[in-house]
Amino acid sequence: MLHFTSLGNSLVAVLALVGAGLAAQPAKADCPRGNLDVSYCDENGDLVADMPKDSSKWLDPDTLIFSYTPVEDPSVYENVFTEFMEYLAQKTGKKVKWYGAESYAAQVEAMRSGRLHVAGISTGPTVFGVNLAGYVPVAIMGKADGQFGYRLQLITHKDTDIKEITDLKGRKVAHVTPSSNSGNQAPRALFKSMGVVPDQDYEVIYSGKHDNSIMGVANKDYDAAPVASSVLDRMDDKGVVSKEDLRIIWQSRLFPTTSYGYAHNLTPALQKSVTDAFLSFDWTGTGLKEEFGKKSDKFIPITFKEHWADIRTIQDTNGVVYSKAALEGLKVKKKKK
Repeated sequence: MLHFTSLGNSLVAVLALVGAGLAAQPAKADCPRGNLDVSYCDENGDLVADMPKDSSKWLDPDTLIFSYTPVEDPSVYENVFTEFMEYLAQKTGKKVKWYGAESYAAQVEAMRSGRLHVAGISTGPTVFGVNLAGYVPVAIMGKADGQFGYRLQLITHKDTDIKEITDLKGRKVAHVTPSSNSGNQAPRALFKSMGVVPDQDYEVIYSGKHDNSIMGVANKDYDAAPVASSVLDRMDDKGVVSKEDLRIIWQSRLFPTTSYGYAHNLTPALQKSVTDAFLSFDWTGTGLKEEFGKKSDKFIPITFKEHWADIRTIQDTNGVVYSKAALEGLKVKKKKK
């Protein structure tokens, strides 16, 4: 869900930057790190980067930069998060500034370089943020009873003759970006088991955003698109599109939504304050409640190791490797419609 034209495009810009950064970063002394970049260690086995042992490498900025996963109009979501950012400032004693990220890759690069401190990163890109930028997810939007999640939904226009997944053969299908979970990674892993191989059985066109994919199907620019149910629900609620004009061909089981967390090298006190800000924030009467209240009413705690297990499995099934070479492979240019 990117201010990038496409994550294919976004990771083009960032991947070049991050890839260059990977090449330039000296490897740490031997330490456990799993899929983490050589810049990080994971000695406690929680699959996220450990805080640097050298306190001189800790970040304690006067102003915290906050970013929400890229969307069609970042300025709208700046207003949605206004009360939360004010609360974050209160809990941390810091100024808080909004960063309207243009792409998933831009978020990864900004956090890796130390220019982004607190963020909401979409489901699939969360894994890239963790492994390449030292991102530590700690919360997710959900209900007081602990429920959360969204589904991958495969949509088409109601006027098409596409009724099931095998009908995608020979069509033009909008995927979101290479790192998007519901918009690319999950479809590639799941559709194959149902008899359809993206890029082989149908033409993949990267749209850059879930919003773009949904609008493209509604306007008949694309034959179909795998998208996040949460984005489709919000666009339908706002009247941007009507579900009555669309057909949901298939949907998955629940996936975790956007994760929220911080850079691994914030000071211990700051990490604690940021986590507390998410988990204690009261949504009542806020922009978050108005925007997301039908599906969520608070931030609830999560861990990357437990709650992103299925997402990591999907990416592993797709052969994703979190390295410079893998980043180069994500530089897929948006195809013209």
